[in-house]
Amino acid sequence: MNDLKQRILEENKKDLAEIETQLSENLKPYLDLVSEVAHHILFAGGKRLRPLLLVLSARICGYTDKYAKIVSSALEYLHAATLLHDDIIDDAVLRRGQTVAHSVYGNAVTVLVGDFLLARALAICADSGKIKVIHIISELTENMSTGEVHQLMRKGDITLTEDEYLEVIRRKTAVLFQAACTVSAVIAEASAEKEQALSDYGYNLGLAFQMVDDLFDYTMDSAALGKEVGADLREGKLTLPIIQALKEADPADRDQMIKIIQNEDFTVDEFKTLVALLQRNNGIDYTVKTATAYLEKAKKALSVFEPSKPRDSLFDIADYALARRL
Repeated sequence: MNDLKQRILEENKKDLAEIETQLSENLKPYLDLVSEVAHHILFAGGKRLRPLLLVLSARICGYTDKYAKIVSSALEYLHAATLLHDDIIDDAVLRRGQTVAHSVYGNAVTVLVGDFLLARALAICADSGKIKVIHIISELTENMSTGEVHQLMRKGDITLTEDEYLEVIRRKTAVLFQAACTVSAVIAEASAEKEQALSDYGYNLGLAFQMVDDLFDYTMDSAALGKEVGADLREGKLTLPIIQALKEADPADRDQMIKIIQNEDFTVDEFKTLVALLQRNNGIDYTVKTATAYLEKAKKALSVFEPSKPRDSLFDIADYALARRL
């Protein structure tokens, strides 16, 4: 995994450096406190995966203008806005290994900075002069918001189905990856075939990425995870490992899992017991298998493009989406 990560970083280091510059430059004209709070979330170790996807997707379509990097900052601002708001909703403690913004700056300021980042993202996209770009980003924002509401409505509900889980992560995560790739094709004025291919790549990559992220709550320690282990479960988020294990478990295992899931104050030992039950009842392996299938769909979508360095990087990112859990 480290070799794969290093290859992605090395082959795209110039683009990543320019993305960092754009993220910072686009905040400079605004209030110091706004920039400070935005920096707290934006420069806390994020992977810049979404803006990099946008730049690579533009390049695979033959687009080389630096405007792709400007638009890429809009996607990262939008993503950061959702994280600021999500952490308040979830009463989170850590984000990317550091204290969450609302614990440092308060809820009111954090909410307003999240709103600012969203507005800034829309303004940057409007500068493209392409109404389709604005439509994509507006629809993305609607989807992400309704995804959060859907998740809140089903908080802690052990009857949540896999189909409903997929709908939540489609709205919360997959559409953001999809938008990053599709906007690039629009900016590059690529053919309908190539635009659809990039849309399919981003969508399937996003689904798989979120599934693997959901595994981290059960397979990583706090230092590697960047937040408290078991945080998703304490917040009532039932994800695919839980859904599948509950489906396959015998009555005794199922009752034990439900007892732990429904206790917000579960102990470390109880959480370890739950992880063991997830492993025994195919929750972990099934999630890996399902994520792998979506990643294969993502890579297959790129077959319409000729071999190139950008395509190789997009393949590497798909492989990394799964390998980073190992």
